[in-house]
Amino acid sequence: MNKKTLSPTIELARELIQLPSVTPNDAGCQDIFIKRLEPLGFRAERLRFGDVDNLWLRRGNEGPVFAFAGHTDVVPTGPMEHWTYPPFQGHIENGTLWGRGAADMKGSLAAMVTATERFIQAYPKPTGSIAFLLTSDEEGPAINGTVKVIDYLKSRHEKITWCLVGEPTSTHKLGDTIKNGRRGSLNGQLTIQGVQGHVAYPHLANNPIHASLRALAELVETKWDQGNEFFPATTFQVSNINSGTGAENVIPGELSLKFNFRFSTESSPEQLKKQVHTLIEKYALDYQINWKLSGMPFITNPGKLTDATQAAIYDTTGTAAQLSTTGGTSDGRFIAPTGAQVIELGPLNATIHQTNECVSCEELDQLSIIYEDILSRLLG
Repeated sequence: MNKKTLSPTIELARELIQLPSVTPNDAGCQDIFIKRLEPLGFRAERLRFGDVDNLWLRRGNEGPVFAFAGHTDVVPTGPMEHWTYPPFQGHIENGTLWGRGAADMKGSLAAMVTATERFIQAYPKPTGSIAFLLTSDEEGPAINGTVKVIDYLKSRHEKITWCLVGEPTSTHKLGDTIKNGRRGSLNGQLTIQGVQGHVAYPHLANNPIHASLRALAELVETKWDQGNEFFPATTFQVSNINSGTGAENVIPGELSLKFNFRFSTESSPEQLKKQVHTLIEKYALDYQINWKLSGMPFITNPGKLTDATQAAIYDTTGTAAQLSTTGGTSDGRFIAPTGAQVIELGPLNATIHQTNECVSCEELDQLSIIYEDILSRLLG
């Protein structure tokens, strides 16, 4: 594809991809947003917390407030030699844009900007405000990013009415899936103590692997809840297990295990913790658990935002989008508790976080049209 034929959305996506913004480095991406949006009447506030750059842009003083939310940071590339095209080049071949962040989520960010530019040209005085909430911390610890910006907005009583997060939600074709909620995420690090010894003298030791097997089997087999109309049942997964000294003739003295719950609104962190402790104590194990709550589940019930989004997708692509709460967590978990209606909509997620991440140029252009249509239905 000749560069002269590129649409504004694809040109901007390439410009963003060419900035190596590996988390938490923004690498100048947010400067581009300020340069593009300030001339349209947006007020820019740079909000740096720790080593993380955040940006709040708003046009208008009245409600309702429609906010685009997203992240400028990307995950590391892995070995450069494994990429067909350099990951920060923004190469285009046969209608496909290649590069780290093409799908997650610099393509979406570009589509948001160009959609907003066209919308403001058509509606210079919309019925409400448009905002952008950007962070360079989503792919990292997520402690100095969106969550801190939301706290800052709450401190001055500034509220978002509708929020669209540009996460890559599409599965088979653009717009087939809208995330209108996410499951909660609860992590646990379990340590089970035993007594180290020689494998030939097991009566003088206490093998924590053997001692824990029945408890671990019951944890894996437990049905934590049945889910509901919006959420699948809560799941439990062991993500890491470690024990032993590396020697074949030593009974280990300790077993360490990491696990995760992806939980629905039918369960609470407190309930899950209590169930786990009760189950493990049933087997008289000497144990300790350190818990970390990564996010609570949230749901945006079908209504004005989901209706506008589904209608915009159908009018642009002919696809009847499905509402879904599957997948991992997103920064929507920090925005939804404020009372905002939150959805996620973006390009295909087939190559995200992979070598040779890529996205269809045609679909990015369609995504920009969808975003513009949503703005028109809500603020036009």
